[in-house]
Amino acid sequence: MNDSSWGAPPQSGYWGPSDQGPVQGAAPAGPAYDAPKAQQTRPMPIVPDGPAVPRYGDDQDDDRGAARLSGPLFRDETFRDDTFRDDTFRNDTPSAQPRAAAPQNPEPMPDASQPASAPQKKSAGRDLGAAIGVGVGLGAVIVASLFVVKAAFVGVITVAVVVGLWELTKRLEERKGIRAPLVPLALGGAAMIVAGYVRGAEGAWVAMALTALGVLVWRMTEPPEGYLKDVTAGVFAAFYVPFLATFVAMMLTADDGASRVLTFLLLTVVSDTGAYAVGWRFGKHKLAPRISPGKTREGLLGAVSFAMVAGALCMEFLIDDGTWWQGLLLGLAVAASATLGDLGESMIKRDLGIKDMGTLLPGHGGIMDRLDSLLPTAPVVWLLLVLFVGSG
Repeated sequence: MNDSSWGAPPQSGYWGPSDQGPVQGAAPAGPAYDAPKAQQTRPMPIVPDGPAVPRYGDDQDDDRGAARLSGPLFRDETFRDDTFRDDTFRNDTPSAQPRAAAPQNPEPMPDASQPASAPQKKSAGRDLGAAIGVGVGLGAVIVASLFVVKAAFVGVITVAVVVGLWELTKRLEERKGIRAPLVPLALGGAAMIVAGYVRGAEGAWVAMALTALGVLVWRMTEPPEGYLKDVTAGVFAAFYVPFLATFVAMMLTADDGASRVLTFLLLTVVSDTGAYAVGWRFGKHKLAPRISPGKTREGLLGAVSFAMVAGALCMEFLIDDGTWWQGLLLGLAVAASATLGDLGESMIKRDLGIKDMGTLLPGHGGIMDRLDSLLPTAPVVWLLLVLFVGSG
């Protein structure tokens, strides 16, 4: 019961109701007075007008004092008369304990018999077995098409671009209600890849302009509501996926084109692998927590270190007239562009509220989840190789 409903304890050693004071004639609590005699001398309870008061009578506090004493004389059986039918002041209830008792809701003590839970190990968050298997399979297809027939590799790029456009436009429609027209994007994207391989940068720019025009015209066949956001998203998709991919096709046109494309792929993969390995093992400081919480500064240093070493080796042994110091610069640039590309797609996925762009590749997500770091890296590698060793 709340002590605020009662007055301060008088000098006699027991409490009375707040408006009554000590009750005259009440038997003091103690071993000299047995319980039956105490019950016979109790006065009738006084119930004042106004708010309800406890029904224990004026001598309740004497019972409280008696209840504080331990021993068989003052067990709760003593108070089993018609006046005391409430168990509020049972000797074994918390309210009957001394005022210095422990809190009623103490924190539970740990169970020593249960072993402490082992610390959780870091998880990659994906099925690594499936991811490695799919990666090896894709690598075999790419290498086979790259060194056997160059035109076949152009076909591989085209298929990847069309599937990537399909994933991107589908997610835009599902999550944002943006209907970027897929048909002109797919046709224009395929045309961009072929034009870049056949006519170089000039052909790629012309195909890009025609694709944007096709997006504007195709969207006119539908109601005007949302026209601006749909065509804006369409032009963005045309630039982001097929146009950036044309630089891979342009690398392929050089005399050592297969080696250049292989260098581009190796450096990007090594950069991602270094970032993952170092970040997973040593990562503590977040790189961009609002965009991609899993990326760390230590992972970025791992990406730079791995890519620079790989770049020096590739420029020395794969690229005609290349030198190791050029490879160091190339690796540094690839690590930076691959990281920015990964963060860029993470921004898109966060805006859309999704984890992966698709589910086509087990352990990887979708095609766009594999192109995220490759697409912005392609123009960087193409430009630096042209500056270092020429267009060849």
